Amino acid sequence: MIAPAFAQKMARYNAWQNESLYAAADTLSDQARRADRGAFFKSIHGTLNHLLWADTMWMSRIASGPNPNIPLADSVSFRADWTALKEERAAMDVQLIAWADALDEAALDGDFSWYSGAKQTDIVKPRRLVVVHIFNHQTHHRGQAHALLTAAGARPQDTDLIFM
Repeated sequence: MIAPAFAQKMARYNAWQNESLYAAADTLSDQARRADRGAFFKSIHGTLNHLLWADTMWMSRIASGPNPNIPLADSVSFRADWTALKEERAAMDVQLIAWADALDEAALDGDFSWYSGAKQTDIVKPRRLVVVHIFNHQTHHRGQAHALLTAAGARPQDTDLIFM
């Protein structure tokens, strides 16, 4: 399905896109970032918070990072302070790149098991699928954030992977 090079490329794509989104979001007022825009996670701030929360949750599972210690339902308020959210996002992107760079084929083999708070059950899936999911989840919600930012008048950069 995937090789370590996929995770390495996607980790860098993730960081590149987050830099663009946060730079665009910085052009807006805090009130504009927090405005309910009808998205699944309501606001730009809430969507970006959920992304950081999810990456923190996955890194706690796959790389022994700290657990976010709040449930999915509260992920929109993971970091209330905009500056803290930006700093932790940048640090998480560095962590994701370092994790991906350390992967080898053996690290992607076999199954991975975890307890899902969202499903309230233990889940077992192939490790390669879990890694694909992590990056797919990021891309999905960054697309939402990009649309919210654009609708608010901010201008994130292009999202095409081939332009990175």
